Amino acid sequence: MNKRVTSIGGIFFKCKDPNTIKQWYSKYLGLDTDSYGTNFEWRQSDEPAKKGFTQWSPFSESTTYFEPSSREFMINYRVENLDWLVAQLKDEGVTICDEIESFEYGKFVHILDCEGNKIELWEPNDIEYEKIVEGRTK
Repeated sequence: MNKRVTSIGGIFFKCKDPNTIKQWYSKYLGLDTDSYGTNFEWRQSDEPAKKGFTQWSPFSESTTYFEPSSREFMINYRVENLDWLVAQLKDEGVTICDEIESFEYGKFVHILDCEGNKIELWEPNDIEYEKIVEGRTK
């Protein structure tokens, strides 16, 4: 059986002033923030030579990115085979909000849980994502 979720890919939350929040977390908690937030780099347990990333991003409180959910947060989960998983979730009656989108750093789709929380599913291309992260820090 394919794994469904392998780890948390990101934590996204609404706030009044994303820049001030990023500065606060940088100053008091030591996060190395950029215009997107920050990335936590880690090693994959089944392949320690491979890096993985978890994104932390504050969004403006007026963002519509979390809709149709009315929550102040959205969690991104890393998955191994997004096409397979979306087919399974459709068969199981889970609400799929949009079509799978592909970028050089992975594939994404959004679903709703049983309480209407929007969830982002991400099949990462960690090699390409690492290039993007490194580019932000230069």
